[in-house]
Amino acid sequence: MALPKLSEGAIAAILKGDESSKPILQVLNVYPMTTGTVGPRYRLLMSDGLNTLQSVILASQLNTLIDNKELATNCICQISRYIVNNLKDKRRVIVVMGLDVLKPADSVYGKIGNPQPYTDGQAAPKPAAAAPTPPPPSKPAQSSAAPPSSMNKGLSKPFGRAGALNTTPGGSQSKVVPIASLNPYQSKWTIRARVTNKGQIRTWSNSRGEGKLFSIEMVDESGEIRATAFNEQADKFFSLIEMNKVYYFSKGTLKIANKQYTAVKNDYEMTFNSETTVIPCDDSSDVPMVQFDFVPISELENKNKDTLLDIIGVCKSFEEVAKVTIKSNNREVSKRTIHLMDTSGKIVSTTLWGEDADKFDGSRQPVVAIKGARLSDFGGRSLSVLSSSTVMINPDIPEAFKLRGWFDSEGQVLEGSSISESRGGAGGANTNWKSLLEAKNENLGHGEKADYFTSVATIVFLRKENCLYKACPSQDCNKKVIDHQNGLFRCEKCNEEFPNFKYRLILSANISDFGENQWITCFQESAEAILGQNAAYLGELKEKNEQAFDEVFQNANFRSYVFRVRVKLETYNDESRIKATAMDVKPVDYKEYSKRLITNIRKLASQGA
Repeated sequence: MALPKLSEGAIAAILKGDESSKPILQVLNVYPMTTGTVGPRYRLLMSDGLNTLQSVILASQLNTLIDNKELATNCICQISRYIVNNLKDKRRVIVVMGLDVLKPADSVYGKIGNPQPYTDGQAAPKPAAAAPTPPPPSKPAQSSAAPPSSMNKGLSKPFGRAGALNTTPGGSQSKVVPIASLNPYQSKWTIRARVTNKGQIRTWSNSRGEGKLFSIEMVDESGEIRATAFNEQADKFFSLIEMNKVYYFSKGTLKIANKQYTAVKNDYEMTFNSETTVIPCDDSSDVPMVQFDFVPISELENKNKDTLLDIIGVCKSFEEVAKVTIKSNNREVSKRTIHLMDTSGKIVSTTLWGEDADKFDGSRQPVVAIKGARLSDFGGRSLSVLSSSTVMINPDIPEAFKLRGWFDSEGQVLEGSSISESRGGAGGANTNWKSLLEAKNENLGHGEKADYFTSVATIVFLRKENCLYKACPSQDCNKKVIDHQNGLFRCEKCNEEFPNFKYRLILSANISDFGENQWITCFQESAEAILGQNAAYLGELKEKNEQAFDEVFQNANFRSYVFRVRVKLETYNDESRIKATAMDVKPVDYKEYSKRLITNIRKLASQGA
């Protein structure tokens, strides 16, 4: 079959402003960009048969094409959606938002034609392995402001292949672009987005001074991003910006996002500066609402502590508001715990704070959707709403309607099974201290649900055989891979083959205290805490230095830790036995441990008297 004909001259036409074409180009090379982003970004060297251009950046949502090896050197593709960004150094960068691979790389034999680098109006090409250098900030030329009507008219066009032009109050032109295309290398841009979360103004103080700030989250059809306004900008924009309204945002500073404090799925976050403009948009019907990525409650036990995630559930029950004092600033805030259930029949305790706690009404068992709740291991598994979280009551989304229908028809009569509660022990689940003998004598784990307890114990034996396995390298998959012995590793869960793998730990340990011993299973984080090394390093040792590998296990013996243990009776081959899993392993704080022992001694002495 003949190869598709390349769109000769398309690169020059695109860079000169042609917005209508869907060019057919050949990929001559793919370069990873060293931008420091959380996720990988890729730059392409592309050819139209006459010219080549190396300043083509692939939007991150298309990374799967590279991961799946569909987009590779020599393949032929058709660009269906793109924008052109003009950088401060007069270079132009094409950001590809959509493309279709017409011919895979293995069916195209080498470069087509003899294309030459496109240089008209471009800076000298950068070295192939380097990423674009962020342009230095500069102020636009001052001119008279355009009236609001003309601005809205210019911005009413949907963002497309090369974007729509807009005359800003500063008098310069900027492009209406999708959020997903934003990066620090752009100089002028405008996005049209809906505000999905708006925090309160907060004050801060440190050695460099003090100030105030507030943050918002916004979304368009391509993705979402977080933005923060400080000091003068906080005063300027706080009263202007309203929840669920759509605005045109222009000229913010972009930087790498701090994923520790937000669940927003974007490599970058925005900071408002003196040049930022925010203009209300009346035509907003096509801009989506909050984007959720819900995690079923039944899967929370498999997620790592402190993960930020989205959750939806019916309020099965709730507790009254309580006042607590925050130790860090001695401030009193409201706190309320609600218990959410979904179609899995599992229930998770969720803590609301401040206004969310005061205003919550659970009397009619509403559907609650939370974006960016933090997962903790308090009482098994529980959730907490942060200042950056978005809480929606009975949201107008399909998942909420489905959940409401299920609960009204059958869910409301279910008792449900909580993943946040444990049995026995005063002072709550996290202080449910038991010796190993007490846990055994009290038959913990023999009920319908798992029990949790905390104990101080000593490692007496570690089973190093089969403690390491080769796992799928995908971020959210830890499934064991099959080694094909040809450099490829297959994951049955993902139904994919990979050229690499990651090491994971499943460590069996025998722990003991003064009255009993117990075999316990320690997964990745717990095993690494005991061994004092990460799984990748241990895998390397096992392959290259068996003696050093053995010494790691020898050195870990006879050390004491505080174990947070999950116990549950399981049946296998008609044999029932308690399965104990380490949920958390921490060094012993002997000062606090001694205080607790003294308290117990005094309690027992008073009972004996």
